[in-house]
Amino acid sequence: MIEKIEHQAELYALIVYHTFAKPGISFFTPDEFSQQLAYMSHPAGKIIQPHIHNPVPRQVSYTQEVLFIKSGKLRVDFYDEQKNYLTGRELQAGDVILLAKGGHGFEVLEDLEMFEVKQGPYAGEQDKTRFTAISKEQVLIEG
Repeated sequence: MIEKIEHQAELYALIVYHTFAKPGISFFTPDEFSQQLAYMSHPAGKIIQPHIHNPVPRQVSYTQEVLFIKSGKLRVDFYDEQKNYLTGRELQAGDVILLAKGGHGFEVLEDLEMFEVKQGPYAGEQDKTRFTAISKEQVLIEG
């Protein structure tokens, strides 16, 4: 299953739940995204031709990140560009999320292991603006 978190017709996040399965290659992101996310499922014996990635100049304005939940449970809270809370989702082992736009915060619900992939180089505190999270009473979990 795939879920898009959208606000005012813009994609804020894309969640690929652990139940998603489809043969072949499935790209989830638009070509213009600075972070591309795809799922691949191939049978044993499939040959993926060797290749080299060519140097292509790219300009990245906003950091987009992908989280891979290895184990545990995580709540993701989504905020708009003005830091207004939108909604939340719970992720578990095997789920993947692309955070594309807006703000986000997290609460670890069960001991968690996850991987994060994002563009570099890392600019330290220049990369983000921190703000106050919502209270537990304000959490809205849909889906």
